[in-house]
Amino acid sequence: MKENTSGLPEIVSQEEWQKVHDDFMNKEKEWTHQRDKLNAERRRLPMTEIKKQYLFEGPEGKVSLLDLFDGKKQLLLYHFMFAPGVGGWPDAGCVGCSMFADNIGRFTPLHLKARDISIALVSLAPLANIEKYKKRMGWDLPWYSSAGTDFNRDFGMTTDKGETHGLSVFIRDGERIFRTYFTTERGTEGVGNIWGFLDITPFGRQETWEDTPEGRPQGEPYKWWRRHDEYENKTNCCGEHG
Repeated sequence: MKENTSGLPEIVSQEEWQKVHDDFMNKEKEWTHQRDKLNAERRRLPMTEIKKQYLFEGPEGKVSLLDLFDGKKQLLLYHFMFAPGVGGWPDAGCVGCSMFADNIGRFTPLHLKARDISIALVSLAPLANIEKYKKRMGWDLPWYSSAGTDFNRDFGMTTDKGETHGLSVFIRDGERIFRTYFTTERGTEGVGNIWGFLDITPFGRQETWEDTPEGRPQGEPYKWWRRHDEYENKTNCCGEHG
């Protein structure tokens, strides 16, 4: 006999639970395959060149959009809502954006760099506000101020209705910079982790099982994986040397 407990899932036998669970797992696997197809289509999206020059304020002075790549081929740039009119101003940034930043693991940037990707935050707030809030939150992520520039408005983050947020993906060819992808609102919910970030880049996870356009870098799965403190010594997840 099935029991009903208010507010909790239905109680069933172990056998029935296993059957329902197995059926649902099949649906989850199908959804994963559909997501792989969507990621493959995303890697085939066109890109647009960013020709305008922007200068951001960082802890060490003025930096360009090219500088945010930190020598890497791809850049993940989160447009963080921290400006007049945003809840928490002037002492705190947007609560939703803050949750997104919290969701980026402390060592996520190290794993991304192994795939030739840098990650950074940009906000309209002055650098002093950013540095104070960053210290309060305990974040190590590179975070720059776009105050006094057209960057936020040019990218649709500052509108007549106020500020908004989003995640832009850029790739460079030498010093030429191109924007390949952008997502906002609930689109950012599933990408605040290593795998989610890799999946939205033009190069993807760079593993041979992926459906990726010809000419993109690819290698054997797992071989590039490292514990975050082992990237320098090149020891992979299986104790082998890559």
